[in-house]
Formats: sequence, C-alpha cells, structure tokens
Amino acid sequence: VQLQASGGGLVQAGGSLRLSCAASGRFFSSYPIGWFRQAPGKEREFVTAINWSSGSTYYADSVKGRFTISRDNAKNTVYLQMNSLKPEDTAVYYCAAKTSYLLSSPSGYAYWGQGTLVTVSS
Repeated sequence: VQLQASGGGLVQAGGSLRLSCAASGRFFSSYPIGWFRQAPGKEREFVTAINWSSGSTYYADSVKGRFTISRDNAKNTVYLQMNSLKPEDTAVYYCAAKTSYLLSSPSGYAYWGQGTLVTVSS
C-alpha cells in the first residue's frame, strides 16, 4: 500500500484547506484510511478516519464540526476538508492505512504517507 498526501500550505485563522491522500497498491481498499497530525514537540495525534466501503467516519473531538473526511472510490483518494482553522491546527498531517483494531493510535496503522505541512497563522 502506498499513500501520497498533498494539499498543505499556509492559511490564516478561520480559513480552509483541503488535503488529499492518494492510495495505490494491492488491497489498499481493504484498509480504512486515517489522518493524523503532529505539531512540533508533540506526539502524533488522531484526527479522523474513514472506511472505504461503508463510508463510516470517525473524528477526534477537537475537529468535530470543522473537519470533514470523505473518499472518492473512483479516484482512490481520501480528502480532508478543514474549515474554521485555528493556529492550534498547525502540524504536519499524515494519512495512513489502518491495519489493526486500533482506531486512534498510530500503532494501529502500518502504512503511512509522507506528510504535508499545514500552517495556520493568527
């Protein structure tokens, strides 16, 4: 499974960005895709995840109502729409394929994209 994250950038507080995660390789659609983020000096934290087939979604409390995860099965791509961005959302965002029962722990994900930097200025 290969994952390619893109779409990061610099945005002002209150603005929006959309991240993309393009998936490829064998059986990638068997694994739910999650987004994590890691701010400088902090641990990697769960943001959201989606199941390819059912479309079921899961969100961290910190992003509920502001972030939306979706997928385009035809394009093998998962999107993260981020609205009402805050300076505390600044981090490197990673997409990953969930390969265990663990939803919100990075250890539950075996395949990772390279990360894309999101910077929110105040």
